[in-house]
Amino acid sequence: MNAKAAVYDDNHPAAGLDKHWHLSTTDHEVALTEIEFSLFRIYASFQRWMDDLAACCHSAEAQSLSGMDFAVLNVIRMHNRAKSISEIGRLMNRDDISNLQYSVRKLTKSGLISKVGAHAHKKGATYTTTAKGLEATDTYARYRKELLLPLTRAIADSDQRMDQVANVLSLLSGIYDQAACVAATHRDR
Repeated sequence: MNAKAAVYDDNHPAAGLDKHWHLSTTDHEVALTEIEFSLFRIYASFQRWMDDLAACCHSAEAQSLSGMDFAVLNVIRMHNRAKSISEIGRLMNRDDISNLQYSVRKLTKSGLISKVGAHAHKKGATYTTTAKGLEATDTYARYRKELLLPLTRAIADSDQRMDQVANVLSLLSGIYDQAACVAATHRDR
């Protein structure tokens, strides 16, 4: 099978381009490299979207919050149940705890979340959204519904296709996590 045909149909603008280079010498490598470049592009686009959407939701005290801070805020609100930093990390598949702690400090300082429970002053603290946080996440949800959802509905069979993409991305997440574990054992000392 020709790698060009495997990645693009004849109507795609990049059809016929040679996709082989040092990261993609076989058809399978070409397909995987195309996914990786798509992930780079979607991450950058998603980050811009989150930052711009967060800017729509800021109060005067929350001007320094990024889109990722709002993602953390939305995860804290999920199911209206308090969450610890380690739980937030698990839900977001993040191991950069210091960055999560920084986001939590910014959200706390902005009055959008607060510590709760018996462990409020200890390492095992959990966080919940405040009334101000509920208002901010409701605004975020409203803008998301107004601005993003109409665009995604333009995709034919969008619900089914997005479900398929989500499943593939979840599988790839597990594959990349496993590959990262293997790579960690092969690092030069």
